[in-house]
Amino acid sequence: MRTAYDLNTAVWRKSSYSDGTGGSCVAVADGFPGVIPVRDSKAPERPALVFPNAGWSAFVTAVKDRVL
Repeated sequence: MRTAYDLNTAVWRKSSYSDGTGGSCVAVADGFPGVIPVRDSKAPERPALVFPNAGWSAFVTAVKDRVL
């Protein structure tokens, strides 16, 4: 099942791990129960991806384990 989310009022925050040279820029929006919208902050006009909280949490944990 697909669910549409109105992200027009989303407040996006850029990842602290995004580099300052214009690359690797990920932004997420809080305040959407059960999901985390994610977008490329270099291309905010493109569609966002929306992940279930558990899936996003697992992804972030795996990245942190790999990077650190």
